Amino acid sequence: MANATINPTRMELTRLKGRLKTAVRGHKLLKDKRDELMKQFLEVVRRNKELRASVEKGLEQSNTAFAVASAVLLPEMLEQALLYPKQSVALEVGSRNIMSVMVPTYQFQTRSANAAEIYPYGFAQTSGELDTAVEGLGKVFEDMLELAQVEKTMQLLAQDIEKTRRRVNALEYVMIPDLKKNIRYISMKLEENERGNTTRLMKVKDMMLQQAHDFRPPAQ
Repeated sequence: MANATINPTRMELTRLKGRLKTAVRGHKLLKDKRDELMKQFLEVVRRNKELRASVEKGLEQSNTAFAVASAVLLPEMLEQALLYPKQSVALEVGSRNIMSVMVPTYQFQTRSANAAEIYPYGFAQTSGELDTAVEGLGKVFEDMLELAQVEKTMQLLAQDIEKTRRRVNALEYVMIPDLKKNIRYISMKLEENERGNTTRLMKVKDMMLQQAHDFRPPAQ
């Protein structure tokens, strides 16, 4: 049913047709955006799966090596070996745009480019298993950082996909049908008014013709 507050005039009809045209164009753009966001989201999900598997495998291997090192070394020796790290890491947080969604980017840079700086201890008093564990953690760190970036990106994309989906549905199932319904209502009203005006004009014409036909000049 059309909105009872609508004024059935040609000006209102033109305005509603303009709104309908804009709504249809906006609906198409939002659908295209939703589809592209879904494509990007699925790519991020696949990358997340790969990174998670890599990180879990790397952490498992490092934990196994640490467990072996803990069994070989005395707890005091292990704690002393890892107490004062040589290497430090600086994290840079940025952002990039994916279909108007700002997602984070994480980049890190070590203080020294020397790979040996990752070991904060001398090799004389430690075991090879501890070296393997520390090296494994160093390798998995970059994947962990990317995994955090990918998971946050996935979360933000999912939120925007849901928001875009609601907008598409509102246009498709509410706004556009209502505009079409109101346009039909006004068009019908205008057609009724035009038919009524035509009927009245024909009646007036008939009355004028009848008056002209029955007119008699006064007798002399």
